[in-house]
Formats: sequence, C-alpha cells, structure tokens
Amino acid sequence: MGFFLNIEKVELNYIFAELNYNKMKKISLLFLAIITLFSCTKEAPLNYITLKGKLENNKEKTLTISDRRNNTIKTITINEDGTFKDTLKVDKADIYVLQTSNIKKAPIYLKNSFDIYLEGNANDFMNSFKFSGKGAENSSYIIAQVLESQKIGNPQLIVSLEKEEFTEKINNIEEKFDSILNSYNELDSAFASMINIQNKQMINSFKQANDSYLLTGKGRPSPKFQDYLDYKGGKKSLDSFKGKYVYLDIWATWCGPCIQQIPYLKDLEKEYHNKNIEFVSISTDEPRKSGGSWEAAEKKWRNFVKERQLTGTQLWSGQDYSFQQAYQINGIPRFILIDPKGNIVDANAPRPSEPRLKQLFTSLGI
Repeated sequence: MGFFLNIEKVELNYIFAELNYNKMKKISLLFLAIITLFSCTKEAPLNYITLKGKLENNKEKTLTISDRRNNTIKTITINEDGTFKDTLKVDKADIYVLQTSNIKKAPIYLKNSFDIYLEGNANDFMNSFKFSGKGAENSSYIIAQVLESQKIGNPQLIVSLEKEEFTEKINNIEEKFDSILNSYNELDSAFASMINIQNKQMINSFKQANDSYLLTGKGRPSPKFQDYLDYKGGKKSLDSFKGKYVYLDIWATWCGPCIQQIPYLKDLEKEYHNKNIEFVSISTDEPRKSGGSWEAAEKKWRNFVKERQLTGTQLWSGQDYSFQQAYQINGIPRFILIDPKGNIVDANAPRPSEPRLKQLFTSLGI
C-alpha cells in the first residue's frame, strides 16, 4: 500500500476507515499515491549519493535506507552528537524510506549524483526535517505534500458535502497542492510530471465520489427499480415495500459468494419474519451465463429458487440495469438497506453472515 503507512504522525490508515463505497477505496489509493509518488526512470549507477546531516536529540545508533519493498539499501552509523555521513548507490531514482527505528520513518527521494544534507530533531521526526544540497528539493517537496495532506482531514467527510460546499472545498485543496508543486522549481522532470498527473487524478476521483454520494449517500432517497418479475407471480417495485425496512440482496445463480450467503439469509428471514423488514433478493441473471437467451436466464433463476427453496421476496431484474447502475454495482453479492420512507440507510450494508448486520438492525429498532 505504499511506504508511509507507519511514518510517525502521518496516520494514513484513517483514509480507509468506514468507507462504504468502491469509489472511496479508489480515492484512498490515489490519495496515498500522491504521497508515495516516484519516478520510474531507471538509470545506470554511474555516480553515488552523498548523504550527511545531523539529528538533534537522537538516541539511535544507526540510520537505514530501504526501498519500497522494505529491502535495506544502506545502514549508516550515527555519531554520539547526532551527526552522520556516508555514500550509497541506488538502482533507480525513487522514493526511499529513511528511518532510525520502526516508529521513526520518513520519505527521501534519492538519485545517484545527489549530495544531500539533512538536519532535524529526532523527537519530531520528519516534521522537523530540512533538506539542502543537490537534489534536496525532491525530498523537501514530498515532506511538504505529506504535511499538507494531513490538514485535509477525512476524505469521507469531504465527499459527503453538498455540491456547492464540496466544490469550494475541492478547489481549495487543488489550489494548495498546485501551489506546493509550483513552489519547487528543481524537481526531476519525470517526477514532477507524474506528480501533476496524480494530483489531477485524485481531484477527479473526489468529484466522481461526490457525484455518487449525492445519489446513494446515507439518508438520500434510494434509486428505484420498477416492475421486476416476482417468482410468486406479478411484478414488484421498490415502492411496493414502503413502510418497511428493505434489505436488498443483489445476486445471481452463477455467483459462488452469493450462494454462500443463502443459508445466512434464510436464517435472517426466519428470525425477522414478523418484524418491520422485508428481505428482497434481486437476481441479475442474464444470457451470457444462463444459456444464451433471456428466456433461458429467467428459467435458470426460477429453477434455482425452487430447488434451493429460497425464502423472502425473490425478484428478477431481467433486462433492466438501471438500478445496478444507479448504485454503481460492479460486484456481487451486494447488500443494501433502505428505511421505511425509501431513504438509504446503507448502500453497502453488511452481509447476512456478518454479526454487525444484526447490530445494525437492533440500532434501528427492527
């Protein structure tokens, strides 16, 4: 997932906490990529790097340089007064990890021929770092980007803003990142180019996730399906279940993980049978995996429901993909919980096999 998940005071894991949407996962990965950008330009190690400096209040004896795979490139002795000096070679220009212990780590951009001087305080590792000398701007930029990223806060809260407030916020973020990039004039060209691309990708992903949230965020009116075929006869729409909580199971007969959830779903339906909740399964079976025709797909679905004695409300979406598209369903099974008013409780609800689903039901008074 990148180098700096364990860098002291740079708590990047929160980016992934409580994110219920695939889009948010993409944002988090892009956001991490901004911090861990590297140049892929390979070069022959004709020269060497000089790395020297001083760490105030240091109590460690060595400084190690590691690559992105955690392979140690160099171990440098730190003198009692905190000074250090050594040379090393790298196979390619890249971001490496500089550390004195498992909890004191920082990024550093290294390229053969660089001559870098580093000074800082061991008690404020990375935050206090000042780089100077040839090639130092690349490392200075990375640190500045990390520190600015810390100020952004939880991306989920940004994504959940209303459009006008979101636009103002995201424009402000973009301006700050561009300002940092433009303030460094001596970055490696390939490195600077990749940074610029990644920044734009991150901003675009934020915008896409906000658009998705405005459609399927918690508390939003749920997108609706209309006239889906009911196994027991007739047709059903989402509005058919108004007044009750609706736990939707989006599945298909060919989906192994979907089938694994069936026993748990049956148990839930039995346990909550007289409660204010409807368990609705929507089959997405279609010709490509069901015999080559829509008739064959419907028949396969009906036979499966009968043979497995599926309970709850069993629907088939047929040729209508609009509901799946509205929820941006790219993988199944997918579970969605909707409240009695037709508003979204959770667009990516826990699976029937997960204990936290019952906890969610209890919290809602079901």
